[in-house]
Amino acid sequence: MAKTNSSDYSAQQIQVLEGLEPVRKRPGMYIGSTDSTGLHESLREIVDNAVDEALAGFAKNVWILLNKDGSATVVDDGRGIPVDMMPGYNKSALEMVMTKLHAGGKFGGSAYKVSGGLHGVGSSVVNALSDWLWVEVKRDGKLYRQEYKRGEAQTSVDVVKDTKLALEVERETGTTVTFFPDASIFTQTIEFDFDFIKKVLRDRAYLVPKVYFHFYDLRGEEIKEVNYYFESGIKALIEKINENKNPLHKAIYMQKIVGDVEVEFSLQYNDTYTESVESFVNVIPTINGGTHLTGFRMALTRAINDYGKKIGAFKNEEDSVIGDDTREGLTAVVYLKMPQDRIQFEGQTKGKLGNSEIQPLVQQATKEGLQMYFEENPADAKRILEKVYLAAKARLAAKAAKEAVIRKGALEGSSLPGKLADCQEKDPALSEIYLVEGDSAGGSAKSGRDRKFQAILPLKGKILNTERARLDKMIEHEEVKALIIALGAGIGDVINMDKLRYHRIIIMTDADVDGEHIETLILTFFYRHLPEIIRRGYLYVAMPPLFKLQKGKDIRYVYTEEERDIVMTDMKKGSNGNISVQRYKGLGEMNAEQLWDTTMNPENRVLKHVNINDAEEADQVFTMLMGDEVPPRKHFIQSNAISATLDI
Repeated sequence: MAKTNSSDYSAQQIQVLEGLEPVRKRPGMYIGSTDSTGLHESLREIVDNAVDEALAGFAKNVWILLNKDGSATVVDDGRGIPVDMMPGYNKSALEMVMTKLHAGGKFGGSAYKVSGGLHGVGSSVVNALSDWLWVEVKRDGKLYRQEYKRGEAQTSVDVVKDTKLALEVERETGTTVTFFPDASIFTQTIEFDFDFIKKVLRDRAYLVPKVYFHFYDLRGEEIKEVNYYFESGIKALIEKINENKNPLHKAIYMQKIVGDVEVEFSLQYNDTYTESVESFVNVIPTINGGTHLTGFRMALTRAINDYGKKIGAFKNEEDSVIGDDTREGLTAVVYLKMPQDRIQFEGQTKGKLGNSEIQPLVQQATKEGLQMYFEENPADAKRILEKVYLAAKARLAAKAAKEAVIRKGALEGSSLPGKLADCQEKDPALSEIYLVEGDSAGGSAKSGRDRKFQAILPLKGKILNTERARLDKMIEHEEVKALIIALGAGIGDVINMDKLRYHRIIIMTDADVDGEHIETLILTFFYRHLPEIIRRGYLYVAMPPLFKLQKGKDIRYVYTEEERDIVMTDMKKGSNGNISVQRYKGLGEMNAEQLWDTTMNPENRVLKHVNINDAEEADQVFTMLMGDEVPPRKHFIQSNAISATLDI
C-alpha cells in the first residue's frame, strides 16, 4: 500500500460535501445516541482519526488524556492536519475539516486507503456536539492552533509558541484535539468512563499492532496511566480471550491480500461450550457481523468437513458437522481492511458490513488458509475435529431430548410448571415474573404479590451450573426445565423471543452468601443460554432491604449499611425512645405484607437492571467464576477478599 508524505497531504486533497447544521438537530443520526454510548462514540471518532494516521503508516503513538476540567484530549505523532488555504473557500484545510461535514482526506482516495472514522465526518461531528474544542497541529517546524465553539471557529489558525496540553508529549509532527462535550446534547452524562475507554483502546492496540497507545486519567488526585502495545495483533487478542480457558491447540493466524482487500483471521478452540467471535472492518467493531463474518463461518464449516472426509474421520454425510457444531468452544477474530470508499455499512454507526462481494472473498481466503494449516498441523487439526464431532453428537442427543420435551408440549407453554403462580395479565410487556429462592420466600411472595401482573416461580436450592452444561442435561434438571417452560421462549435453536411471556424477569434471592451464589447461577443461565433477554433489557435483580429500623410506630426499611446510619441519625432527632434494628438475613424472615412493601411494590422497590456493557469481560468473569479452572478463581478470591462484606 503506497504511502504519501506530509508534502503530498495538503489542502488539494480535502473535499467538501456539505455543512454542519444537521448534526446538532439530529445528533443520533451521526453518533447513534446522545446517552453515554454516544458520548464515548465521540471520543472514539477522534481516536480513530489518530489511528487512521497509524494505519496509513505515519503515526507510531496515540495519546489519550481525560483532563481535570472534564474535557478529553487525543494526540498523535502523524503528519498533522493540513493548515494551508483551501482553493475556492478562502479558509484553511484545518478549519474546513473541523467545521464542514464530509470534508477530509478520506474521500479523495489518495491520503487514506484504509480508515475507521465515521465515513470521514468524525472530527466535524464531534466539534458540532462540543461546547468548546481546540486543535493544535505541528507541521513544518511550527505549532498551529484554532479554537471552536459548538462547531463554529472562534479564532483564525494562529501560529503559537506553547501548547495547551496538560501533559507534554514528544513528537515532531502531529495533531492534538481537545473537546468538552456539550451538556445540552449529552443530557444523560458528560463524564467519560475510564474502564470503557481502556477497553476501546486495548481493542485498537490489538488491531493496529506495533503502535503505542498511552492513556492518562488526570481527573483524580493520582494520575491513572495505562499503556498498550502488541506485536502480534489479533493473535494476541485470541490468547487474551482464552487465558482463563483451556485451549485445545495453539492459536491459528492467517492473512491474505486479495486485490485491495486484506483479510486477517485468528481462531482457537477451547474446551468450553460457548462461542466468542469478534469481527472488525478497518478497526471498527462490527457488533452485528456482516458478510465478512458469514464468509468466515461458512469456510470454517466447509474446511473442517472437507478435512474430516479426507482423512477418513467422516465416512458418510451423517458424520458431517454443521455450523452450530463448529461454534462450540470457538474463539475467533475476523479482521477486514479495505478502501474506505468501498465499504457499505448498514447504519451510520457501522454495526454490520453489507458488501455482498466480501462474503465469497473472505470465504475463499479462510478456506484456503485453514486447508493449508490443517495439512501442516495434523495434530491440531485432529483436536479440532474431535471437538466439533463431540459437539455434533451432543447436538443430536440434545435434539432427541428436546423433541421428547416438545412432544409433551412443555416448551410450547401448554403445560406450565405446577409451582408457577402465574399472573392474570397476558401482555408480556405488562407482565413480570419473580424467580424466588426457596419455597418459604416463594410462599410469601405468592401471597403478597399483585396477581394482576406479577408471577412467582420458586426455585428450590442451587440450580444447575449451566456454564458447562449441554442442552440435554439442562432439560433433565427440574428447576432449569421449569424456568425454561415458565418463560416460554424456548431454548437452544428453538428460541423465539416473540413467545417470551414476561418482559420483566426479576431474580430475588437472600442477601447472604448462598443467595448471591444462587443469583450468580441464574445469571450464568441467562448469559450463556438466553443472552437476548439481557440485551433487550428484560432482566433485573431485586434488592430486598438489609435492615428494618423501628422506633415506636415509625418503621423504616433501608438497603445498605450507609443508609442505615443516615436514617438512624435522622430518627434520633425525633421523640425519645430506643431504635430497634433488625438485620434481614433471608426473604423468609419477611411476611407477605413486608415483602410487598419493601421488594415487590413498583412504587417502593429497588431493582438493579442487568446489562452487558463489555461482553468480552463478562465472558471472562463467568468462565473464571463458574468454570473448571481453579487457579484463576483462587487468584480472584485472594485479590478481592479484602473488599468482601462478611456476614458474621
